[in-house]
Amino acid sequence: MTQFDRYRQASISLLSDPRVRSALEVTGANPKVQTRYGCNSFGWSLLMARRLVEIGVNLVQVNLGGWSTWDTHGSNFLKLKNFLLPPTDLAISGLLDDLQESGMLSETLVVVASEFGRTPRIFNCCKDVYSRPGRDHWGALQTVFLAGGGVVGGRVIGASDRQGAWPTTDVQTPEDFAATIYDALGIPRTTHWEDALGRPHQIYYGQPIAGLT
Repeated sequence: MTQFDRYRQASISLLSDPRVRSALEVTGANPKVQTRYGCNSFGWSLLMARRLVEIGVNLVQVNLGGWSTWDTHGSNFLKLKNFLLPPTDLAISGLLDDLQESGMLSETLVVVASEFGRTPRIFNCCKDVYSRPGRDHWGALQTVFLAGGGVVGGRVIGASDRQGAWPTTDVQTPEDFAATIYDALGIPRTTHWEDALGRPHQIYYGQPIAGLT
């Protein structure tokens, strides 16, 4: 109970901090700033993330979920064109421009990724649910976008086959992806934690992706 209470008090202290409360109140921001990011849940979330980083938060995760799900099993092209890509493009470009102009981009690593990719084949797998074709889950390949934090812009690392199904060159692993983020946070590869029996476990085992910087 003592340990639980310590975590609870830490959470209350965080949420009651005036700087944090100010960072979270994004709907009161300058209308021009809101328009730059987009007046929607994803735009406001990225603006919130930018403010949290500015006051010293080291790691922020933003989800594009709810009705804006990327799980496009059906109506793939319609969802991308009308609902998913426009707010995503606006918010991410707004974030990068904002970080660049404020001088924070060189010290802030921006990562855009998902838990897996989508099937290279487009088909209607659930005709009783969707009227238009889509793409299913695909764990073999996905694209990850990184910017800032010393990353060189305009660089493409790795390639797939013609169908976009399987990696062919400069194959990267999830462990390398995680190592890249840990390295940007300044956590050495030798860092470990100990379980209840005192046995050491490394935080990560991969290597930061070569060629990004």
